[in-house]
Amino acid sequence: MSRQTALDTVTRYFDNGGFFADLAPRVAIPTESQNPDRTEALYAYILRHMIPALNRIGCGCAVWENPSSQGGPFLYAERWEGDDVPTVLTYGHGDVIRGQEAQWRDGLSPWRLERDGDRWYGRGTADNKGQHSINLAALQTVLDTRGGLGFNLKVLIETGEEVGSPGLNRLAEDHRQTLRADVLLASDGPRVRPDRPTVFLGSRGGINFDVTCALREGGHHSGNWGGLLADPATILVHALASITDARGAIRVPEWRPPPVPESVRRALADVTLDAGPTAPAIDPDWGEPGLTPVERVIGWTSFAVLALHAGNPEAPVNAIAPRATAHCQLRTVVGIDPDDVIPALRRHFARHGFDHVTVMPAEREFFKATRLDPDDPWVTWAVQSIERTTGKSVAVLPNLGGSLPNDVFAQTLGLPTIWVPHSYAACSQHAPNEHLLAPLAREALQMMTGLFWDLGTDGGPKRGCTLPGE
Repeated sequence: MSRQTALDTVTRYFDNGGFFADLAPRVAIPTESQNPDRTEALYAYILRHMIPALNRIGCGCAVWENPSSQGGPFLYAERWEGDDVPTVLTYGHGDVIRGQEAQWRDGLSPWRLERDGDRWYGRGTADNKGQHSINLAALQTVLDTRGGLGFNLKVLIETGEEVGSPGLNRLAEDHRQTLRADVLLASDGPRVRPDRPTVFLGSRGGINFDVTCALREGGHHSGNWGGLLADPATILVHALASITDARGAIRVPEWRPPPVPESVRRALADVTLDAGPTAPAIDPDWGEPGLTPVERVIGWTSFAVLALHAGNPEAPVNAIAPRATAHCQLRTVVGIDPDDVIPALRRHFARHGFDHVTVMPAEREFFKATRLDPDDPWVTWAVQSIERTTGKSVAVLPNLGGSLPNDVFAQTLGLPTIWVPHSYAACSQHAPNEHLLAPLAREALQMMTGLFWDLGTDGGPKRGCTLPGE
């Protein structure tokens, strides 16, 4: 049997409705990790869908309880073919954000996979059930075609990524030898364009925090007290405005990374961001000056106010509010100390006289920034494999603009990390009407089948496996 046979097989699987049939019941399970009442659904996804799929690939499976009190269970699976072949670790998350049922378009439900032209709607189709289902189907195809994978397979499925992956790093530390591998090959996030295959090698870090100005108990009539009482909302917005300039360029010195490395600039030189006709237009004058749009979102930090609250926005009254709060986020890149992000902001506010403004980290864990060198041999190998399958030029992103727990794999486990995303930026993940593009999914099945076939044939770049400290 040949590589082309495997590619033809996985293409028929998609064209004949096999992938849709496998994905539909997975989407139907409401695995909302942000909802504390969905614990049973998290277990159901692992027990009813992931374990049978992995058993068919010849994996032994074990459910690992979360070492954190906040997170859902993990599934670990392994197929071992020999000590003289490479070992790949792959990852996915079965949890999704809240369904937001009432906000979906008429006729759609987050818990029902629905076709509409090239779009397959349903919560998790893009993030991340559809993506790891593609990878598992590709592995199954290689196994069925060849009779073996040609490499050792380790699979880790978590159910808490959407709440910050609580317990994942501790789990990796506790099972470092079990999770030992030569490379991580996984899928999450978007391509740079729907029609351009993409790999990314890390992610920006994500740190959420609350900025608050609280001055007194209770509101006071603005007619009687206006001009006499300091307004927490006014103080807060001035404090927030000091974080960036009017175009969003970072003003907190410790939040500004070193210059974009030359290897990153080279990798991004031919990359343009295009999420399709439904995506918002990029604002050319927003963010750090002197950088291209792709460098601003891949190679630099960005600050955002995610929510702002003072008084009663739904029913304003004539009163000076006692407090104002903003929920904020900093996306960081390699070169920023994540442990100093919040202390640095506190120092910044003190320098600017905002003594009544406090900064508190959010309860959820934060993701650290990571970036594999684009010149790493595993990158070259993966790009060549994908280009052989698709005949297309592959976009190489040193890191994703978003955040995911890649630091667990890159730093705790010491692995080179190759992510092959199967979605696109306008997929409405984390929003109503989340969807997977059918042509993209079809190509992704072919790409991953080719990648896994080539790994079993040539063994990758033969990079040695080490763990941190060894």
